[in-house]
Amino acid sequence: MKFLLDQLLLLPLLILFTLESFLKLFIPKKRKSVTGEIVLVTGAGHGIGRLTAYEFAKLKCKLVLWDINKHGIEETAAECRRLGAKAHAFVVDCSNREDIYSSAKKVKAELGDVSILVNNAGVIYTSDLFATQDPQIEKTFEVNILAHFWTTKAFLPAMMNNNHGHIVTVASAAGHTGVAYLLAYCSSKFAAVGFHRALTEELAALERTGVKTTCLCPNFINTGFIKNPSTNLGPTLEPEEVVEKLITGILTEQKMIFVPSSIGFFTVVEKIFPERFLAVLKRKINIKFDAVIGYKTKGR
Repeated sequence: MKFLLDQLLLLPLLILFTLESFLKLFIPKKRKSVTGEIVLVTGAGHGIGRLTAYEFAKLKCKLVLWDINKHGIEETAAECRRLGAKAHAFVVDCSNREDIYSSAKKVKAELGDVSILVNNAGVIYTSDLFATQDPQIEKTFEVNILAHFWTTKAFLPAMMNNNHGHIVTVASAAGHTGVAYLLAYCSSKFAAVGFHRALTEELAALERTGVKTTCLCPNFINTGFIKNPSTNLGPTLEPEEVVEKLITGILTEQKMIFVPSSIGFFTVVEKIFPERFLAVLKRKINIKFDAVIGYKTKGR
């Protein structure tokens, strides 16, 4: 009973902070300067990672680009240099912890301390549990979440010592809601969202408030990784649109970025509405894409 009474005393603060958040919607957020910052982007050889690198190049940052694809990462680096930025390409396998640690050591020795880390590298397999091979499940977790631990352990200490930096987690809308035939991917992205939230809390507990965190959670993106995606939430997103939202979110120190923003509403709905209603709602949303189904029922 005492606990409930204590919570009621927080009601005025809830009202106050809700009004504050509402008013902030109408006040343009100031963008921080990142000129001269050392920015490391994983998975920068294509897609979201490549376009994110380009945007940071335009902002006069020094780019450290990681990808397992040598040709792709060199193309990205060349374009960043054309845009006027210094860019350094490293071939790194983000599913390999030792490769991450050795590459991080090389970056720090040759270029200095990374102050903005964008954990973007990711893999996805569109198949049910039975058609997803064990090595594919392992790789999904190695790249989509374990790599975030290894890169952050490597570069966060310098940020904490300076009380300055930014850790960016590229997750997914699938990190907030389950999707059939994306079991391994959803699980890894739920972990990525949890990583972001727990890291944010840990930095606050350690009073390192100068180190910021941002998590990107987009819907389907037209990058070719998922074949024929569709949903009634809207058309498949173009990478440029997502990266624009990401860069804005980083520069305004936004903690959670949903693209489209309506996904944020549905994450709240899932927590408070009855299961039967949610089942109807998911049928209306009608998520579809090509997938491999390993489980066979009679007659199929």
